[in-house]
Amino acid sequence: MAESRNPRRDGGKPAGRGAGGSGRGGKPTGQGGRDQRGSGDPVRRDGKPTDRRDGKPTGQGGRDQRGSGAPVRRDGKPSNPRRDGKPYEARRDRRQEEGDRTAAQRIYDGPPIPDDVSAKDLDKHARQALQALPEKLADKVARHLVMAGLLMVEDPETAHLHALAAKARATRTGLVREACGETAYAAGKFAEALSEFRAARRMTGGYLYAPMMADCERALKRPDKAIAYDTTEIRGHLDDSGQIELSIVVAGARRDQGQYDAAIRLLETEPLHTKGRSDWVPRLRYAYADALLDAGRRDEAIEWFHRAVAVDGNKLTDAEERVAALEKRPQA
Repeated sequence: MAESRNPRRDGGKPAGRGAGGSGRGGKPTGQGGRDQRGSGDPVRRDGKPTDRRDGKPTGQGGRDQRGSGAPVRRDGKPSNPRRDGKPYEARRDRRQEEGDRTAAQRIYDGPPIPDDVSAKDLDKHARQALQALPEKLADKVARHLVMAGLLMVEDPETAHLHALAAKARATRTGLVREACGETAYAAGKFAEALSEFRAARRMTGGYLYAPMMADCERALKRPDKAIAYDTTEIRGHLDDSGQIELSIVVAGARRDQGQYDAAIRLLETEPLHTKGRSDWVPRLRYAYADALLDAGRRDEAIEWFHRAVAVDGNKLTDAEERVAALEKRPQA
């Protein structure tokens, strides 16, 4: 992804009648009668409520009268009713639970899918990755993934919602986690994207998304971690295009650290003069021009922005606008 278009890659009172109230048989409350406050518990001669039949005040080996039903200790504090040593937890508010379920249900449902979108629209190899799922489930997941792919450029937020709906149904499928990572990356959710890419790598063992993972680190203001992806091991798992993408990202991280010459040297190891028309060609030349400009080599930068324009038929970069702005601005 071009450094120009994408920010990267270059959420009532008691019922008792007061102190003057009387118990049964005319005996004042608290003299061996029953407590008239509605509890029905026996009381002691000193007027304090007893703990049912043993004559001990509540809180001395009895039950907590505050309504929780949890046993209490002699010091009046609730004892631990659980065997695992964890403290007693109050019940969650039902409205909170319903809210959680509603939010989770919205994610599971996902955005609507047009009727004409079929699971067969998904790449053959991608469909094979879903074969372990039940047929109907695999069909639904595949259709959400198709929508994620269709919308990722024009509407990355909705694309990401489709990927999350697929994840809610198949969270242990590496392909689905990759889709979540790609759509989160496209939507600018770099921390989430990095987490999803890591999960996908654990499941698949692949390094396909290493350049994007490095770019996420750069977006999160961690250029040193982005540079750490530039290893012989990782490059050994990438094809030529992937290695070039990684060089573009690492060069950007070098520039973030003010290492402009190092960025230029790295990019010069890549095929800047290729006659090919792959998508990485304009991005590589654009990144090289940017590095030259940061290093103060303005004229060379303008030349390479022009070279990027020459192979950027799909407008993957804003090289044309950069050239126009530089040529209008007088040299300092």
